[in-house]
Parts: sequence; C-alpha cells; structure tokens
Amino acid sequence: MGKLEGRVVLITGAARGQGEKEARLFAAEGAKVVLADVLDDQGEAVAKEIGGLYVHLDVSKEDEWAAAVRAAKDAFGKIDGLVNNAGILRFNELVSTPLDEFQQIVQVNQVGAFLGIKTVAPEIEAAGGGSIVNTASYTGVTGMAYVGSYTATKHAIVGLTRVAALELAAKRIRVNAVCPGAIDTAMSNPSQLDPGANTEEAAQALDELYRKLVPLGRVGQPEEVARLALFLTAEEDSSYITGQPFVVDGGWLAGVSVL
Repeated sequence: MGKLEGRVVLITGAARGQGEKEARLFAAEGAKVVLADVLDDQGEAVAKEIGGLYVHLDVSKEDEWAAAVRAAKDAFGKIDGLVNNAGILRFNELVSTPLDEFQQIVQVNQVGAFLGIKTVAPEIEAAGGGSIVNTASYTGVTGMAYVGSYTATKHAIVGLTRVAALELAAKRIRVNAVCPGAIDTAMSNPSQLDPGANTEEAAQALDELYRKLVPLGRVGQPEEVARLALFLTAEEDSSYITGQPFVVDGGWLAGVSVL
C-alpha cells in the first residue's frame, strides 16, 4: 500500500511544474488526485495519465473553489488533503511595480491560498481530518531583490500557515508550508515556455548562477519539492508536525559562502 492509500487530495497548479510532479507522486502513493489549474489541456492530459480528476480552477475566485470541491466530492466522495501550489512570479523593481501587477500576484498567490484553506478545511474536517500543504518560498522567510510582490505574498502564506495550524489543530487538520528555493520549472526558467528560445543556453546560464549561489551547487528539481509535500501529507511520516515552514533550497538560506 502507498503512503496515501484511501486519501483524496486536491492540488492546485497541477498541470505542470511542481504541481504536476506532486500529482504524479501522490497518485503513485495511492491517492485519488484532483488536479486543479487554468491550463485545461495540459491538466486534463496529466489527469488522464494518472487516473485523477481535472477541474478548471482560477484560485482567486471563490465560486470556482466551490465548484471544484463539488466536482471532487461527486467523483470521490470526500476531500482530506489540499496542496495550495498555484502561484505566479514577476520580476520588477519594487518602486517600479505597477499596482495592477502587485494586485495580480496577491490575488493568485495569497488570496488563492486563503480561499483554498477557507473552502477545503471544512471538507477535510468532515472527512475526519487530514492535511494542508501551502507552497510558500525561500523568499517567504527572507528577502530577495526584484521580486518584492512575490516575496510579500510568500511571507503572507507562511503567516496564514501558522494561523491555520493553530485554528485547525482541534479539527485534526495539520497545516504546513514548503519553501522552495531555485527549482527547475518554467517559473524560474521562462525559456521553457518559449518555442523559439535556446533552452540549452538558458539552462547553462542558470546552472552557472546556481553553482555560485547554492551551496549544493545546482538548481533543485520539482520532484524534490514533491517528496517534501508527500512527507507533510502522509500521516505516518508527519503526524506530529504542524504550523511549520520547511525550506528546500540546497542550502541557499544557510548563509553566504566566502569561498
């Protein structure tokens, strides 16, 4: 039996990147996975491959959350796990950031996580308990220039995680956060989405950067984040853990190397 046998887990942003890897790993561990995204063709294809359910979900819209929950319960009868993975990243100097750009990032990253907790926690309670894993970031526990809007939302997610853990513990719901550093996805390497881009050249440039910045000397892989999310979702592995941010960053947060 897998670690998530009998569980029903909803994962947002599951059409590609970290969310896709989480969906595939959770399904391999026995979960019924509800894959939620706005990338319908990609999401439906992944769901078909792993035997999951795809639902269209703009995480900033409360009515779409309600519809996603209804679809999940119609298909699988319950929800007892949530991974708030959906997020967007924009690079900009803070004082040059347009208000509408800041608000867009807040709506997806911060409001999306809030609505996920608000909408799905009662369902997890009704199922007898379970877990919520929020995707924060390395930038949620420190600062980083030129991603101020993103950093603000990820700090907020760490705060939401702690408050939710306190409020939901008596309902047998554990709430934790994963805080990835540099991960090899389209978010950190947008050239992956550009058919005309020299992806090999872009990958080499990023590899050189991360060799200098990250103590382990490489970019992280989305599968490594997925395994942490699995650990925090699996009751047998993390039953006494709640309210915590877990950094998965190759040692980036540890400090500055002078060598």
